Amino acid sequence: MKKTFCTLKMALATISLGLSCQLFAQESYPSRPITFIMSVEAGADGDVLARPLMERVGRILGQPITIINRPGAGSAIGYKEISLAKPDGYTIGWGSATIVTNKLQGMSPLDYRNFTHLGSYATFFPILIASNKSNVQFKTAQEAITYVKANPGKVNLATAGVGQSWWVGAQTLLTGANLDMASIPVTGAGAAVALLVGGGHAELGVAGLGSARALLEGGQVRFLASLAESAPPPPYEKMPTMKELGYPVTWESLNIIIGPNGMPKDIANKLAKAIEQAAKEPDFIKFVQDQYASWNYMAPEAVPPFLDKRREVVRGIMGRAGLLKESN
Repeated sequence: MKKTFCTLKMALATISLGLSCQLFAQESYPSRPITFIMSVEAGADGDVLARPLMERVGRILGQPITIINRPGAGSAIGYKEISLAKPDGYTIGWGSATIVTNKLQGMSPLDYRNFTHLGSYATFFPILIASNKSNVQFKTAQEAITYVKANPGKVNLATAGVGQSWWVGAQTLLTGANLDMASIPVTGAGAAVALLVGGGHAELGVAGLGSARALLEGGQVRFLASLAESAPPPPYEKMPTMKELGYPVTWESLNIIIGPNGMPKDIANKLAKAIEQAAKEPDFIKFVQDQYASWNYMAPEAVPPFLDKRREVVRGIMGRAGLLKESN
């Protein structure tokens, strides 16, 4: 009996020690540096915003966060690496509108539903711009819309590559405002802007505010309207949105933080709280606005429903364009 009691006592002690170690391990997260997979190239708009945010998150958590850029295939390469990582909280990463568009295009089997969500912090949005070099020039969005409707097929619209975020924005504009324009897709938003100034090959364009900023300030292109949900940041806060002009046209690229599917709730919650705290720091909010993006913190549980709505919009656009390759 005494031997059995001693054996039982030792077993209980072992279990107690194991539980204590487990609790300690949970409480001590993170105990080593965290890797952050950036699914675009260094210096891209998303990269520029994510770096100062992750520096703040690392400071809050007490561990450095190392940024690793994995660009390519519309960010699908980076998304795959995040999804395959061990879900222990030591590998997280960045996502944008491509986490919706890629699967619909058949570029990746993954979308936002295959990840643990940790929150959003900013939104990039496209704007409608007009060339100041073309034969036909427009001073306002309504003037451009009126002209295009009176001259179907005679105005060119420059935008980024087929299927990518600003292309989706352009298609949203064409559909929502019922416009007939020749869409000229090129690689990169910067190249789209260049079409408007390089001899006026396009009269109108859809591009990111950041990409168009230098040419806007130089007077080579004109800002007509924003496709964002709300007003652009200063000094363009008085520019109208298409929605304010009476057209059901909105498109934005939400910047989100994601982790592999199946992350423990306690670790995901700790990361999410640190991201929220960092994103709400006044100097970070100012930094976002200085980059001509919109600050947009969204709690983890709010992100998937938001992207569900975006997915339905994109499905319709890609279906009409013959690009839809996902059946469900």
